[in-house]
Amino acid sequence: MPGFVPDASATLPWRFEDEATPWTEALLDRIQGGEEVLVPAHWPLEVANALLVARRRGRVTAGQISEFIEDLAALPIHLEPPSSPSQWPTILALAERHRLTAYDAAYLELVQRTGLPLATLDGDLRKAAQVEGVALV
Repeated sequence: MPGFVPDASATLPWRFEDEATPWTEALLDRIQGGEEVLVPAHWPLEVANALLVARRRGRVTAGQISEFIEDLAALPIHLEPPSSPSQWPTILALAERHRLTAYDAAYLELVQRTGLPLATLDGDLRKAAQVEGVALV
């Protein structure tokens, strides 16, 4: 059983040292130590898009992106299947109620459904999680 749900904001500092904090490094240590995590189906594309933007801005090279993707692939990260249409009303309601993107609301719906704590640096998502009574890492 996975231990928590990291969003992209908690994941990307593993590649960008200037964004890393003791908290994000501790998350990575937990996962590298074998703790499994669960992420929604859109997580790989969200991470990939952030890496693409960073490449365009000259923050990373294509080789660094490839290396980071290989590193992520070696971790015990489990992808949740895509959200089913039956989950969309909950995701959209959470997005509306907390003024979140549908992507961020999908993290919130996942942690509500699974009971896992959420790992995020996103302030709005953290606030929404607290209002919804969701545990945070």
